[in-house]
Amino acid sequence: MSSDSTVAEDPHDQFPSGFFDRVDESPDGLFYEHERLVTHIDDAAIAAVGDLYAELGINGDVLDLMSSWISHFRSPPKSLTVLGMNQRELESNPMTTSVTVHDLNADVVLPFGDEAFDDVVCCVSIDYLTRPIDVLSDVRRVLRPGGRCICTFSNRCFPTKAIRGWLMLDESQRIGLVSLYFDLAGGFDRAVTDVRLDGRTGDPLFGVWAQVTPESSPHLELP
Repeated sequence: MSSDSTVAEDPHDQFPSGFFDRVDESPDGLFYEHERLVTHIDDAAIAAVGDLYAELGINGDVLDLMSSWISHFRSPPKSLTVLGMNQRELESNPMTTSVTVHDLNADVVLPFGDEAFDDVVCCVSIDYLTRPIDVLSDVRRVLRPGGRCICTFSNRCFPTKAIRGWLMLDESQRIGLVSLYFDLAGGFDRAVTDVRLDGRTGDPLFGVWAQVTPESSPHLELP
């Protein structure tokens, strides 16, 4: 007798064993307990992030995922919700309108309602997620129709907290990896990739972003 119930395959299982492990598997709250009011990319890369946000018109209700004390916008969007690990860092962000402390590696579900944001940004942090596909799937839930998720990253990181798979890849492979995350998360159009800075004179800066796939029309029952 067959059963109608099936167990959904975990997309993370498609990756090699240990891909999402980290050198330091201690609770992330301990690592981020003390604020770090420093920048993690150089001035040119910071400017490149702001340029990308401006080019894409990221100026509505925005969620800054895995944020800190600076969000790199040229000018504040309509509203900016910052989600991260350190309360003091987030409260120091001059553009923020709302602060949420939340550990995405402990709970991939974002503490927001459906279709709460026009856009979601994630700057130099995607490499720390241990279940990135689940997180992006929930990002899709909180985005409004036509909303986008924009991930930017460089070649810097805290190596003990970045996933092992990220550390094993070169820069072009990391672009492909983030694109694959969006594809596996579902609900997004094909990701757009861009090398914003090639790193020949400073920090490189890469962008990968995807737009929510328009909802299909309801299926009609034909007579």
